[in-house]
Amino acid sequence: MARKQKSSESQPDPAGEGAVATAQRGRPPGDHASKRAKLLEAAATVIAAEGYAKATMRRVAEHAGYTTGAVTYYFANKEDMVLALVTGRFDRYDAMLEAIRDTTDVRELLAQWFQLGRGAKFWPLMPELLTSARSEPRIAELIAGRYAKFRADYAAVLATAQARGLVRDDIPPDVLSDQLSAMGDGWALLYPIEPDRFTSAQASALIDATLTLISPR
Repeated sequence: MARKQKSSESQPDPAGEGAVATAQRGRPPGDHASKRAKLLEAAATVIAAEGYAKATMRRVAEHAGYTTGAVTYYFANKEDMVLALVTGRFDRYDAMLEAIRDTTDVRELLAQWFQLGRGAKFWPLMPELLTSARSEPRIAELIAGRYAKFRADYAAVLATAQARGLVRDDIPPDVLSDQLSAMGDGWALLYPIEPDRFTSAQASALIDATLTLISPR
């Protein structure tokens, strides 16, 4: 009887698949940072495709090929996982600003922003993260704080561009920063609804129009 059970357990999965059957238990093997990044990527994919409400720890674990226990090794709960996602997204925004800090090349910044939209989930993800903030105070606090920093850094870049005569100086840089940020947010919010609208040609036209609006008078 014992030999028969052992033989049955050694048989391969007839379907060759199944997240529950093949999920890795305990701490995921390999480099800690890379495995954590893999889980965050899985969370981003699930949230972008299925919405924040359906992105349970179990669903993220299934998508990544791990057990729920393996996911909780890295993130205590869903809120902690989403906080990490928000941090990663704003780190990307900060990196874009840092890349043009010396040149104050606003065109390049806008081009990088639209390039983010080329990803299958970056823009679709952000509206879901913003929605989650309505019921999650810690997430709301993090988003508000990081957005304030982003706008302040953006304003500093624009102020330098104004001093160089590259950007109109009849509007305070903090107001321009807020306005340009709002425009970018609007594009990101509409992209999941109208993805075919944001072609390369349309993105280029929107960038040109934005630069015309902020050019010196």
